[in-house]
Amino acid sequence: MRMYDVIAKKRDGAALSDAEIQFFVDGYVAGDIPDYQASALLMAIYFQGMTPRETAALTLCMARSGDMVDLSTIDGIKVDKHSTGGVGDKTTLVIAPIVASLGVRVAKMSGRGLGHTGGTIDKMESIPGLRTALDERAFFDIVRKVGVSVVGQTGNLVPADKKLYALRDVTATVNSLPLIASSIMSKKIAAGSDRILLDVKTGSGAFMKTVEDSIALAQEMVSIGKQVGKTTVALITDMDRPLGCAIGNALEIQEVCETLRGRGPADLTEVCLALASNMLSLAGKGDLDTCRALAQRQIENGAAFTKLKEMVAAQGGDVTVLEDFEKFPKAAVCQTIAAQKNGYLYAIDTERCGIAAVELGAGREKKEDAIDFSAGIVLRKQIGEPVRKGEPIADFYTSELEKIHAAEELFQESISIKEELPPQKPLIYARVTADKIERIKSL
Repeated sequence: MRMYDVIAKKRDGAALSDAEIQFFVDGYVAGDIPDYQASALLMAIYFQGMTPRETAALTLCMARSGDMVDLSTIDGIKVDKHSTGGVGDKTTLVIAPIVASLGVRVAKMSGRGLGHTGGTIDKMESIPGLRTALDERAFFDIVRKVGVSVVGQTGNLVPADKKLYALRDVTATVNSLPLIASSIMSKKIAAGSDRILLDVKTGSGAFMKTVEDSIALAQEMVSIGKQVGKTTVALITDMDRPLGCAIGNALEIQEVCETLRGRGPADLTEVCLALASNMLSLAGKGDLDTCRALAQRQIENGAAFTKLKEMVAAQGGDVTVLEDFEKFPKAAVCQTIAAQKNGYLYAIDTERCGIAAVELGAGREKKEDAIDFSAGIVLRKQIGEPVRKGEPIADFYTSELEKIHAAEELFQESISIKEELPPQKPLIYARVTADKIERIKSL
């Protein structure tokens, strides 16, 4: 078999065989296929697309290119959740304790933030002492004893995706549905859970900017799940505004705690209840209405917050900071940002707002950048609320005063204040299963 022939076949619009896809993935990971030939195939896929069978084959080959986590020694149905990323998206740390408190095992591997999107692992590491780099034995033991553990991805999990994504990033082939879907689902399959819930973001702070594009991506991933024997469901959720009020690692952990105590922002609480109810339903705990009521109960009775504390303690974290936020590292500089005119907060360019938080030190532009766990933004106003010129609309936290100016300029550019009220948008647009797309007008 020659790579030249594989490239030519896809260039001309034909479907690749499973053997040809395996040849490509194995050869590229081994270093036998050079970047220029891999780039040529990626570009051919970008223009010609892939059939559902090809996409599933590519996903499986990528998943099997490195370590495969075997969760079969952990009792019960294991449900994983993946978000396509966003600003203020701390849902994993809310829903995982809710679900685990109801007896569903959650063994989750999460990533770090890059660019305007935050990473769950970075948020967790803002808790003093908490360890996210656990070996498999320790990871499994915590899941068995506590019911939930969230750790960083292993070094050899899906090496094919690491190599291919780096190449896509510099060859303008990132925006390809089969390549995006296989990248995401290969990691989920390798992580070993039985069922998968996908939180596909849509809007200005998301990778997919329109609802229809987000639904198309969800369909692609749900189809992969079905073909590889993993029941998969996707929710299309809004990222045309930051989720919740807090943007930044320690700030978001505090908002997680407030949400699990029943005092969180309404939008974050609503999205988390929807996600948790779908995870519980996937685990066989009942229909969506029943599971939502179960999730709500676990917040109200304190069981979900208790479960979060158990997980943090098991991973070496200082649980006392979850009860007393004054024990978190404090930013050296806190500055209030004021509205520049009267009106209603009409819209937020979520990506630009996220970049403003990065400017303050809450994120990283390059993988090797350090993060200031105390840095970030707390929004004082939500979309649709009235504002007056000079009124506080956000608080900035950072370690260096000179970072404020650039961040404020970006933030002010990200918000739109108008005289009229903005149109109401749903928090959740659709639910995608293997059988149908359920459009949701509001929740």
